[in-house]
Amino acid sequence: MASLKLIFSLLAVALLSCSQPQAFPGSSFGRAAGGYTGLTPDFYRFSCPQANEIIMSVLENAITKDPRMAASLLRLHFHDCFVQGCDASVLLDDSTATRSEKNSGPNKNSLRGFEVIDEIKAKLEQVCPHTVSCADILALAARDSTVLSGGPHWEVPLGRRDSRTASLSQSNTNIPAPNSTIQTLITKFRAQGLDVEDLVALSGGHTIGAARCVTFRQRLYNQNGNNQPDVTLEKNYYNGLKVACPKVGGDNNISPLDVSSPVRFDNTYFKLLLWGKGLLSSDEVLFTGNVGKTVELVRSYAESEALFFHQFAKSMVKMGNISPLIGSKGEIRKNCRKVN
Repeated sequence: MASLKLIFSLLAVALLSCSQPQAFPGSSFGRAAGGYTGLTPDFYRFSCPQANEIIMSVLENAITKDPRMAASLLRLHFHDCFVQGCDASVLLDDSTATRSEKNSGPNKNSLRGFEVIDEIKAKLEQVCPHTVSCADILALAARDSTVLSGGPHWEVPLGRRDSRTASLSQSNTNIPAPNSTIQTLITKFRAQGLDVEDLVALSGGHTIGAARCVTFRQRLYNQNGNNQPDVTLEKNYYNGLKVACPKVGGDNNISPLDVSSPVRFDNTYFKLLLWGKGLLSSDEVLFTGNVGKTVELVRSYAESEALFFHQFAKSMVKMGNISPLIGSKGEIRKNCRKVN
């Protein structure tokens, strides 16, 4: 009898340990900057096993039609996580109770991809109603957009819930401006629990996508308020940018962030920084800002795409773990644009 009790006791311990979420290598699983998040990659294994397939299917079509959409969806996740944490607050439209983050300086006339998220959500609601959060859709869409552009794959910890609030003020203050100094970038990333390695690796997301003339015009004509161009710009690159971005007008003209391979996720972004061909001031200062660690990282990622991919994936998981709503907090929105 004693031996049977021992056997049952050991079985109970084994079953209990198997039921706990397991960490996976290099993912920072279960940890946000401030502690345990309670997220797990297999969160929808039984409640919506088709989620990944549905999301990837929509993204394949959207990115085939508009290759820039991959960068736009990656950016949506970033702009979401830097305001109230990764809670899909960026997707909320204006309402009597909400001042939408879409109207903030960094987002207005700039963020894209909302219709793609709407399409994903509608298809998921048909198959798995009231199950997959908009916040998790943003995290998965960012990963899958990276993969579809030739970048790394990573396991996305899931289980975020959606906020019932947004913060226009945080959106205006937390998201780094395109003319940020290196110290401002470090400070704003540190405020989110992200370190210098995360800053440089996540900036590498600019290996895809484009930016509007209004975000880099000052580098061409009035850097530091002296009516002179930014001396860190390579001359031929500078001359080409002036054609795309005149001194007056053309605010919404766009130029690729990575002039060599604008729709392919690779490490060319870092090589361009070495050559004075970073489009935004906040890109180029990673190399010219006189912070030894960022200079060293730019050189390392320019030399090794594998190293960049590894750190980018790791930093994306870390960013995705910023202050998620879990358990009974928040809600699962039926429509990502409004609270239930």
